[in-house]
Amino acid sequence: MEENKKKIMGTLEENVAYMNEVLPVKESFDLVQRDIVIGGKKSSFFFIDGFTKDDTMLKIMTSFFSVTEEKMPDSATEFSRLLVPYVEVDTLSEFDGIIKNLLSGTTCLFVDGYEACIVIDCRTYPARGVDEPYNDKSLRGPRDGFVETIVFNTALMRRRIRDPHLIMKMTEIGESSRTDVAICYMDDRVDQELLKNLNSRLEKIHVDDLRMTQQTLAEELFKRKWFNPFPKFKFTERPDTAASCLLEGKVVILVDNSPSAMILPTSILDMIEEANDYYFPTITNVYLKVSRALITIATVFVTPLFLLFMQNLEWLPEVFAFVAIKDTVNIPLIFQLLILELAIDGLRLAAMNTPSMLSTPLSVIAGIVMGEFSVRSGWFNSEVMLYMAFVAVANYTQPNFELGYALKFMRLLLLVLTAMFNWIGFLIGCVIVIVSIVCNKTLSGRSYLRISKN
Repeated sequence: MEENKKKIMGTLEENVAYMNEVLPVKESFDLVQRDIVIGGKKSSFFFIDGFTKDDTMLKIMTSFFSVTEEKMPDSATEFSRLLVPYVEVDTLSEFDGIIKNLLSGTTCLFVDGYEACIVIDCRTYPARGVDEPYNDKSLRGPRDGFVETIVFNTALMRRRIRDPHLIMKMTEIGESSRTDVAICYMDDRVDQELLKNLNSRLEKIHVDDLRMTQQTLAEELFKRKWFNPFPKFKFTERPDTAASCLLEGKVVILVDNSPSAMILPTSILDMIEEANDYYFPTITNVYLKVSRALITIATVFVTPLFLLFMQNLEWLPEVFAFVAIKDTVNIPLIFQLLILELAIDGLRLAAMNTPSMLSTPLSVIAGIVMGEFSVRSGWFNSEVMLYMAFVAVANYTQPNFELGYALKFMRLLLLVLTAMFNWIGFLIGCVIVIVSIVCNKTLSGRSYLRISKN
């Protein structure tokens, strides 16, 4: 965009000609140029149809039509101050800023003889209602959630934190997309070293666009190793969760066109938290957290331990002898477990792409009919089906989708190593799991297991 660093000219004809040269005004139906006369001077509006409020523009233009030549100021700054009947008004003298604002949805006004452009922010973005998040629900908490418009999202947090120390800095990333990114933090509570590190990384990002919004930004911020699947960031669609994290001294990153917030720094204990933990009495809160942590650990080790004991029946205590497989094993246990792992993901993907009115009955049919007949036909043993059913359901006890798949990959690693090397493989797998968690560093450089001071 270096060619747009050009300064605005004094004549309307030159400015309009340059805007038409840089922007496809005649080719794009939604790029509108509206020529009018204000106080005896030729003027031109540039705006994007769909972003500009028609009723607001009508009132502004009606006000301009009543301006006489005697009332016309000598500069664009005085014009914006005296004659523009709107709150959000600015003047820009470089085409780079003008074009960026125009493509963001603001209305740009050129007046003959003024060496600056009047920018009127009377835009409105298409947005859905502020409804409760689909995947991050709360039993007692508020029912509002983030939407795809960044200004709405900042307002939802500002509504909850009426503190002058709340800072929301706006920047843009992407040469083509020029996506708005807001960095939100409490100035008196944030880790200044983390904030400095984050700003430095953001300045060094040079990408053409943030096509996958937050995911692209996360990958650019932290070039993580592909073999460590544990997430570096926590995502939430709840404004109350984001506001609580701000009050704990964390940083929240909002990306335009994304209905969720990135929270950092984070730990594995933060990952398994959810909003319901904060809307119940303390003892209930502690119970829910401990239960979720134990179930999360169980999802990793239940099936590998089952496989290990089935390979070493002599290790099984007599009191637990009932867990041993009594039926004939037609397919080796390791292949049964791996096939079921794949089948569960297949059912999950099918449910995601199934119309909502059919997802529940089809899930019931798939779970009951396929499960029952797969056991009767001899493909799977009932004990294997039971433990895999527990694992499939237990994955939903923690809300983080990325963490769920990270734990799944650790479980698959344990299963394969246990099947290949018996108890030695199981121990090696446990070491790999622990090392993967302990050595996983957050953006601040601190341990993944570190608990927040707040």
